[in-house]
Amino acid sequence: MRLFLIRHGQTPANVLGQLDTAHPGPGLTELGARQAAVIPDALRLESIDAIFTSTLLRTQLTAQPLAVDRRLDVQVTEGLHEIEAGSLEGRSDRASIRTYLETVFAWGAGNLDARMPGASDGHAFFARFDADIEAAASAVETAAVFSHGAAIRVWTAARAQNVPPMFSGKNHLDNTGMVELTGSPREGWTLVSWAGLRVHETRPVDASAQDPASEAIGN
Repeated sequence: MRLFLIRHGQTPANVLGQLDTAHPGPGLTELGARQAAVIPDALRLESIDAIFTSTLLRTQLTAQPLAVDRRLDVQVTEGLHEIEAGSLEGRSDRASIRTYLETVFAWGAGNLDARMPGASDGHAFFARFDADIEAAASAVETAAVFSHGAAIRVWTAARAQNVPPMFSGKNHLDNTGMVELTGSPREGWTLVSWAGLRVHETRPVDASAQDPASEAIGN
């Protein structure tokens, strides 16, 4: 199948650089709404069979313009939500963000026993995210999945077979950035493009970025 993993549009927490993973979460900023509005044109040449979102409001709002354009229902699933920040929730200091990052990218590198302070470990994250991706793969040929920056990056780091786990850590994903993969849960996944670029053309993360979502986590 073809899988488009799409990060939600900008939120107030993104602007403030906060770790914001709680349910139902904030909506979109005006910029975030404009970002969502151009997704149908970005996917104009693609055949989309189904649209899936997380349980967080920001992904559902981001998916809505595409759903209207393609006359598809938005299917809200239980496992695609952001990686919970636990006791780090709401923080924006560098030490907290570093702890969050070190934990989630440890998962992407295979250390699933690492636990987010006050929250779950990597086993729990991959169990829920894999289950929803597998359900989508069993139902359609091409899916647009609206999720979250850290979740998309960590899942891709662990599941894409043609790039090393560090790839997702070194390449950022802006709001409404898309990651395209092909494959299946059984055969494995191949990363085709990242943020609109072929994988060999991707750009390294901008170290001067203000938003930790684009710098590192993408909540």
